[in-house]
Amino acid sequence: MSLDSEITRLLIEGGACDIGMSRPGDGPAGLDYALSFAVPLSDTIVDQIEDSPTFSYFHHYRSVNTLIDQLELQVGLLLQRNGYLYMPIAASQSQPKKGERTHEGLYSHKKAAVLGGLGTIGKSALFLHHKHGPRVRLGTIFTDYAFSIVEHKFEESSCGECELCQTACPAGAIKGNNWFSGCEREHLVDPWVCNDYMRDHFMKIGRGSVCGICMSVCPCGQKQH
Repeated sequence: MSLDSEITRLLIEGGACDIGMSRPGDGPAGLDYALSFAVPLSDTIVDQIEDSPTFSYFHHYRSVNTLIDQLELQVGLLLQRNGYLYMPIAASQSQPKKGERTHEGLYSHKKAAVLGGLGTIGKSALFLHHKHGPRVRLGTIFTDYAFSIVEHKFEESSCGECELCQTACPAGAIKGNNWFSGCEREHLVDPWVCNDYMRDHFMKIGRGSVCGICMSVCPCGQKQH
């Protein structure tokens, strides 16, 4: 079995629903190749989010993040056993900058996922998977192993004239602009307004670290009942 096949089998059997490879050119630690994968969230739990996150969603969010981190470690150890370097990107971790508030990780999972052909970005700045829409969490691993890469072009935003997330956002953080390749996050949302609203209103649930309202109202990935 090829290493590509071993990695794919490990991730799919571990819970991932989709996998993509790319060569972003700006990977951390000088590692050129990125492996991106998506793990679907529970539709039942997401559908229960209305005007605030639920305790079930916060627990589920953390559980899926833990699974992603574990899968990244397993893939990384497999790569290392085969003589390659690896660097996992934490499922949810901000990198502090001196004197600044920040909401940025070591590398954008969404960028790697788009480059890997897994989907696009919505007006909410959430990643939109081809099948599950925003109802996924993402994992990313950088390595010097040259995957069998299929080149993908950046996909256009699929939001069109839809304004459901903008209307539903209680913080008014979503600006209603369509995503395009290379646009800054602030073109889509105001992350400080979003963060401050969560801290002011949802501290009793996950200490104000989750919301999910824009995800729950997005028609992309919703199940038809």
